[in-house]
Amino acid sequence: MSGTNAFHQPLTRENTAVLLVDHQVGLFSGVRDMTIQDLKHNVVALTRAARRLGLPVIATTTAADGMWGPLAPELAAVLPDDRPVIDRSTVNAWHDDRVRQAVADTGRSALIIAGISVEVCAALPAIAALADGYRSCVAVDASGTFWDTKRETGRLRLQQAGVVVGDYSTFLVEILADNADPIANDVYADLDMPFATLVGQISAAYATA
Repeated sequence: MSGTNAFHQPLTRENTAVLLVDHQVGLFSGVRDMTIQDLKHNVVALTRAARRLGLPVIATTTAADGMWGPLAPELAAVLPDDRPVIDRSTVNAWHDDRVRQAVADTGRSALIIAGISVEVCAALPAIAALADGYRSCVAVDASGTFWDTKRETGRLRLQQAGVVVGDYSTFLVEILADNADPIANDVYADLDMPFATLVGQISAAYATA
């Protein structure tokens, strides 16, 4: 569409995939810019809602048998069985041929990326994918890092590069697109946003009153 750019093009069920980078227990242990509980909640909710909407989800680790350990078990439990986690050695996940091929095989042109840490595991592949012609988005609250300066400089670099920065739930609500969709309630349940859950409980209470 003429007159649009990456910031105006909507994410849809047809054009978007999800790339999760290095949500490993060893890296979780160092996260300091949010609680580990919140970070686990957000990446698991992102994954559940993405799968509900039919988005391909690709997960990757670094040296899972070594220093960083396995994926967080809460995340591993909600990943698709038909897409094995890609364990790699490259710092930038996009530099691994298997990761790039897995993304290409989805046929999608937009990526929602999350990773620990935001300035390396999320930012570096997001910037590289953008250079390769993908629309890159980073869910910063499904990512995390180790101190405030790393968080702020990572987000600045993303914005300077032209990567779309957002939160885990807004990207998925944008893809849902219509609250009249038959799966809308399930998507919101997957996202598990506390305020939305409370609104639903209030609505249910009035309906039975």
